[in-house]
Amino acid sequence: MATMKSQAKSRWGNHDHKVFLLQGGGALGAYQAGVYAGLAETGEAPDWIAGVSIGGINAALIAGNVPERRVERMRTFWERVTSNSPVIQSQEFDFMRPLLNRASATSAMMLGIPGFYTPRFPPPFLAPDGTPGALSYYDTSPLKATLEELVDFDLINQKRVRLSLGAVNVRTGNSIYFDNTKTRIRAEHVMASGALPPAFPPVEIDGEHYWDGGIVSNTPLWYVFEEDPRMSALIFQIDLFSAAAAAPNNLAEVEERHKDIQFSSKTRFNVTRLKEFEELRASLHRLLGKLPKSALSDPDVQRLSQVSTRGAVTLVHFINRHNTRSLDFKDYEFSRATMTDLWQGGHDDVTRSISNFKWHRATEVAAGMRVFDLTPIGDPSNE
Repeated sequence: MATMKSQAKSRWGNHDHKVFLLQGGGALGAYQAGVYAGLAETGEAPDWIAGVSIGGINAALIAGNVPERRVERMRTFWERVTSNSPVIQSQEFDFMRPLLNRASATSAMMLGIPGFYTPRFPPPFLAPDGTPGALSYYDTSPLKATLEELVDFDLINQKRVRLSLGAVNVRTGNSIYFDNTKTRIRAEHVMASGALPPAFPPVEIDGEHYWDGGIVSNTPLWYVFEEDPRMSALIFQIDLFSAAAAAPNNLAEVEERHKDIQFSSKTRFNVTRLKEFEELRASLHRLLGKLPKSALSDPDVQRLSQVSTRGAVTLVHFINRHNTRSLDFKDYEFSRATMTDLWQGGHDDVTRSISNFKWHRATEVAAGMRVFDLTPIGDPSNE
């Protein structure tokens, strides 16, 4: 089911839709907030947002607020979850940053995150089997209160912006998207998208239990194309983990690299799969063009003719390649300093890419489908 056409116009061309895709990545989600803030300043506003995990939370903050309040609400959320470590140290103490980041991550593990989660007491190994307390290390009820304060769910369910939240059915193991064009979205749906086990408990919705959508796929690209395979769209994909990076030099870097590859691998798979699909679509279109006119009225030919054409797609790809010096714990390192760096880094990636003529050079993935990678490896600003 396609969202309402918005006749989106921008520096990347004319399309019927603007779609934002937000990957999961915990504390790294501050980068997405910065990218969104930068894009909003240039007038880019989505009519469809699909998110997974922290991307689902950011997506709800965007879709659940009027345009003029979205950045403000995102800032409120990110300042709240980083309020346990609010100090941004001066440059003269920059050499201590890795140590302070590790202390922040340790605090997140031991004390929890304000407005997000708290440690369970008693711990899960002392709780009776089958009870909520036995299923996770943390209680996420603070997140429910935060979402209900900062997100207008009535606005979401008015469907002015389409919202899709990726989760996994615990019983079946199948990926599922809660979509406001099909489901009335509540805070529980957002929480389910980010219920990463064993840290967070599964979320029960209508008798089924759900976990974090990133367990199956951390990027909602393919869901969007399956939902509307013929749409004309400008798609902003904002990833928090980089598939490509230098080889590690120590065990901490090994752990970081492993996490990057694990959570970015579906992005590469989805783009490759789309390219193959588009090549098949183009072959089918050429084949149908060779048929005699007498065959064009055949119902099967007419159906295949519809499948063989699509609108133009432009994928604008932002990838977080900023070094927060948090290594393998970067997805749960919620210090104010790191959040500020990531937010500013995302914002800078937008403003720099728009002012740099390199963004004019796109990769032609298939006929009618272009990809702009606006945070290339080796960008000096990311070193």
